[in-house]
Amino acid sequence: MSVAALPATTREIQLASRPSGRPVPENFRLAESPLPELQDGQVLVRNLFISVDPYMRGRMNDVKSYSAPFAVDQALDGGAVGEVVASRSGRHQEGDVVVHALGWREYAVVDAAAATPARTELAPASAFLGALGMTGLTAYAGLLKVAEFKAGDAVFVSGAAGAVGSLVGQIAKAMGASRVIGSAGTAAKVARLLELGFDAAFDYHDGPVLEQLRTAAGPAGIDVYFDNVGGEHLEAALATLNLGGRVAMCGAISQYNSTVPTPAPHNLMLAIGKQLTLKGFLVGGQRQHAAEFAEKMAGWLADGTVRYDETIVDGLENAPQAFMDLLDGANTGKMLVRL
Repeated sequence: MSVAALPATTREIQLASRPSGRPVPENFRLAESPLPELQDGQVLVRNLFISVDPYMRGRMNDVKSYSAPFAVDQALDGGAVGEVVASRSGRHQEGDVVVHALGWREYAVVDAAAATPARTELAPASAFLGALGMTGLTAYAGLLKVAEFKAGDAVFVSGAAGAVGSLVGQIAKAMGASRVIGSAGTAAKVARLLELGFDAAFDYHDGPVLEQLRTAAGPAGIDVYFDNVGGEHLEAALATLNLGGRVAMCGAISQYNSTVPTPAPHNLMLAIGKQLTLKGFLVGGQRQHAAEFAEKMAGWLADGTVRYDETIVDGLENAPQAFMDLLDGANTGKMLVRL
């Protein structure tokens, strides 16, 4: 793209106000902002896809956390994949496809060192926000490194039709799980989990999670619980885990919109007698496994061992609604906005 043709502004989604409980459209604003002039060591990226993720709900609150809160009247940010349209760096050339962290906008000026090549010969660009990106690494490292999964383990995954959960179940099967169980929020999602190779799946709306989990697990129980949901699911897992069971605590989407503190599991004391390990983790602390993960996942995708779903919403202006729908469980697999 010639210098004269380079955009001087970008459309972006700003945080108009902080949500109380469930986000509403009025918390967001579509705006146009000037792009900073490209400096040495930077690239200008035209975003192709942006990621909307559950963790972003926490960043909308003005509280100290592992990730800085979004600023009111400023653009949101998050994972994105796009094409380099101008470069002042030897790292990336015009036409390269890269992954970076300045989503929620059409164009982004990015430090070249903060942009990672997307190997589109392996998979479409969107996969680098999902199965071959941080989502996939979350599933891989959470199951194998945090929960210390081993062949023969029985695994339960909540939010199993989501971007992370669906990969966790398939990775567990690929690595020799004795049984993989998933929970989801609709009959269609349950059917999809069975298509993806889960041994059992249930709709948590159909009855108490504990009863359905015990039926699905049978007398063998479960050895690993990958928690994306928290709340009733975590309580049910604690009751069903075997001696020495492990829990990877990845998310608690059932509680993200709560306006009052949520109680701890009422049966947490079971962790003592069962000698359970409950370990929370962030994908940022698992980057040392990224190369191992990328090699494994590329192979699994190539031979069909792992498949992934995407729910794609078109148009930057629809990103807020896509995010709100995500929190309501409207997605199967990875929720993405295509620009």
